[in-house]
Amino acid sequence: MVTLSLGTQIVKIDKGELVGYTKDGHEYIHQKGSPGWNSADTEMFPIIGPVNEANFAVQVPRGNAIQDQHGLLRQFGYELMSSSQTKASFKKLYTAGTPIKNSKFPDNSTKPWLMWPYAFQFEKTFRLDDKGLEIQFKVAGERDMPFMLGYHPAFKLHTDTPILTTNKGDITLDEVLAVGSRALQVADCNSITLRDEKSITIKTEGFGHFMCWTEVRNMVCIEPISFYPYAVPQQKLHEGFEFLGDTPRVFKVKLEP
Repeated sequence: MVTLSLGTQIVKIDKGELVGYTKDGHEYIHQKGSPGWNSADTEMFPIIGPVNEANFAVQVPRGNAIQDQHGLLRQFGYELMSSSQTKASFKKLYTAGTPIKNSKFPDNSTKPWLMWPYAFQFEKTFRLDDKGLEIQFKVAGERDMPFMLGYHPAFKLHTDTPILTTNKGDITLDEVLAVGSRALQVADCNSITLRDEKSITIKTEGFGHFMCWTEVRNMVCIEPISFYPYAVPQQKLHEGFEFLGDTPRVFKVKLEP
């Protein structure tokens, strides 16, 4: 466990996963073991969304890649690169074509192994400052590698009537619940404020959109995404890809209580 601290802010990171963020003793992050989800945060890469209706295959320029829901990045662990009182950096390295064991097999998937035909390095850095917690993602890899990126943090709810304030207006928890597993799309949006017992604002750079998901009333996931996967059939998920250039791509999420 890595712990960061600054003033009354405390961040807890377990093997690259944000499992706690408190300010003035108020916990903003969904706690593992509570109803709703068995994680606190994760990344969706190199695809976002389900692929079961496409036989767990995603079309890429190098053929078809075997993926499961939200990609293979979450299926292997982070390595700690460095840490200090206010900053910690983690990375994942992937060699093109390496089989990765699928934790969803056999109960929720027919594919025991996942594969991506491109090499990449994925870095995740947490940094505390006086305004809040910044989480930066750096994606480096082969030129023209296709990818989508989504960040999937879960926020703890302390009241029955939280409101999500966006540039398109307010969203209630009941509206998120009504959409179910597909997740509620919030297009062309770079900032959402969760107004609960205490408020927290999620600001982003590089993503462009959000989707919001929960199936319980004690947490809500507010997820920055580069592409909303339900905008197309699963067989056309490749239409949402972006492509790497000569330099790494950087994406940022800032949590401001």
